[in-house]
Amino acid sequence: MNAVAAEEVTRARTLAANAGRVVVKAGTNSLTNDASKLDDGKLDKLVDDIADLMARDKEAVLVSSGAIGAGKGRVGFDPDDTVEESQAVSTIGQSHLMRRYTESFERYGLTVAQILVTDNDLEDPERFTNFKNTIETLLSWGVVPIINENDAVATAEIRIGDNDMLSASVSVAVGADLLVTLTDVDGVYTSNPKDDSDAELIDAVGRNYDEVERIVEETASGSFGGIRTKVKGARTVSEHGIPAIIARSTRPDVLEAIATEQSVGTIFVPVNDHV
Repeated sequence: MNAVAAEEVTRARTLAANAGRVVVKAGTNSLTNDASKLDDGKLDKLVDDIADLMARDKEAVLVSSGAIGAGKGRVGFDPDDTVEESQAVSTIGQSHLMRRYTESFERYGLTVAQILVTDNDLEDPERFTNFKNTIETLLSWGVVPIINENDAVATAEIRIGDNDMLSASVSVAVGADLLVTLTDVDGVYTSNPKDDSDAELIDAVGRNYDEVERIVEETASGSFGGIRTKVKGARTVSEHGIPAIIARSTRPDVLEAIATEQSVGTIFVPVNDHV
């Protein structure tokens, strides 16, 4: 593995620490338990981390998965894995998820707002402008926008398809200074760390992206397969001059560690003149 130059990594981590506007993406595993149902402890921990960022005078935008998991916990049974039932369960779960976010952020005197989008909303110029203006207004009020895909109405043709890519699109759209993708592993590894005890954490991705992508394609499988889209989303924002970090959601004070320039997870170094 060709390592990224140490000075490039240091500059990227400094950029991440100094970010004024941060998009945080929380995956399903960062919000649900082993039964794939909403875990209140995990949600509160995520809110604690975001509140710490905001206490540092940073703006935070949250892209949150977990609606289906939250819905499963409300209907009292495991629905069939069909599009129709998944969409129906997501509508139940989304309201419960937002209720829990509202309650949790209120511990810090913070207000949240829900924004549900489809791919059409980001591709249509007028809708995109409305979306961006709404985000800017909410942030100016000190409100935390919480974004998810509108599963109830999204069909295959208008689905974004993955919140990893949605978070990347949002980061670019709102001019974020940093994207943090929180997941159930410490970052990107040389192989699947859940299966291979010799897997090594890749500290940084930059000019070695093609090699990292090859490793991920060869080793990602099952639940670890989701690392593909996380890597793709991080690369997308890095190509727009925005550093991105993939890190473990359960790490204590994970966002504080990033904000204090500690070496956390895998950082994607911007690949243009911003670094």
